[in-house]
Amino acid sequence: MDSINDVLDAAKLYCRDHTADATYEYYITGLEPVSFENSNCITLAVRNDFICKIVSDRYTTLLKEAFKSVLGFEVEVIFTVPKAEKKEEAPKPVQEASLPSGRYDFTFENFIKGPSNQFAYAAAQAVAANPSGAYNPLFIYGPSGLGKTHLLNAIEIEIKKNHPDYNIVYVDCELFTNETITAIKTATTENFRQKYRLADVLLIDDIQFLAGKESTQEEFFHTFNTLHNAGKQIVLACDRPAKEIKSLEERLRTRFEWGLTADIQPPDFETRVAIVRRKAELLNLDLPNDVAEYIANHLKQNIRQLEGAVKKMNAYYMLEGISPCVGVAITAIKDTLNDTQPVPITIEKIINEVARTYNVLPSDIRGKKRSSSVSSARQMTMYIIREITGMSMEAIGAEFQRDHSTVVYSLKTMDEAIQRDRHIKETVDDIVKNVRT
Repeated sequence: MDSINDVLDAAKLYCRDHTADATYEYYITGLEPVSFENSNCITLAVRNDFICKIVSDRYTTLLKEAFKSVLGFEVEVIFTVPKAEKKEEAPKPVQEASLPSGRYDFTFENFIKGPSNQFAYAAAQAVAANPSGAYNPLFIYGPSGLGKTHLLNAIEIEIKKNHPDYNIVYVDCELFTNETITAIKTATTENFRQKYRLADVLLIDDIQFLAGKESTQEEFFHTFNTLHNAGKQIVLACDRPAKEIKSLEERLRTRFEWGLTADIQPPDFETRVAIVRRKAELLNLDLPNDVAEYIANHLKQNIRQLEGAVKKMNAYYMLEGISPCVGVAITAIKDTLNDTQPVPITIEKIINEVARTYNVLPSDIRGKKRSSSVSSARQMTMYIIREITGMSMEAIGAEFQRDHSTVVYSLKTMDEAIQRDRHIKETVDDIVKNVRT
């Protein structure tokens, strides 16, 4: 079973890098290997029926992508619940933000420094060594896959080590937004506020998802002020400079720039080679220099792609005994090089992002409710689906069980609103950027 265990471990690492920390900890880490039949069907054990249904419904696609990333070919994924667990009582909904978020391989020691990230690395180290005494807030920005999340985790780990009594809250902005909505709907706003405003250190990833969400921005504004005034450390990560988040309130944009802003750019060739070698070292994979240089010379924009290539070569070695060489590297990165199209954006992703922006439920957008907020959210959703996917108006109508004329009216209404209201145009731009992240 060693081989399937290793493959699953590598797939879990992929999932960890492509989903929220709380989701990964609760739904992915507990998966156990059962069988790998005919090299194209993997069976995984899930601890109970409740978790099995959620994983099957929500995360099958992610797991299939993960196994393809590791193995280099597609597999079917089947879930099963061990008989001894069948009678286990379904757990109560998890309070996701209370789950541990530290990724213990994401330390400062494991971060590969280079000209493209040296400043951000030094700033993160300074904050970790002297919380609230160095740069507050620290705002780190740069494209996806370049190490921002690594630095946030490294800060958390270092502060935990030096200040075990500190209350550290690390959350991604999507979860913060969802918790804001839940707190408002369930009248538990005070509990929500206490959780965040009593933190000694607050680290928030993907802060760009605040864009356009007025209720969430309001809550975060007061949370930021409370913590900053109390001398507590705030660290934010974003995929763009604060000034480029168009529908972010000016008062928040200004506060994000109070402390230190540090950017991360794609790594240069030497740094890419160092990253490839370090990833291979962590996997105990003997990678020749010419192979490391070939990978680094062809994958230039994203550290996750470099890591994925090394993992795939490791899988070839573990499963088939194929030692790393340039020929194997060509096969390992072929799919990445050929994949010039952006990751497909699902309608559900658009609906969920609009729902969070308008503080409504995704089911309401698809449903029959006609309140002002839901109707506006539905029109925004139809408009963005049309803009991003190019779907026909008939197809969009079918998605929402509306006729063609309703979609025509919604798109016309949005066009007019965008022309007369700059804020709506900025909200559209930010939602589009967020769903493409």
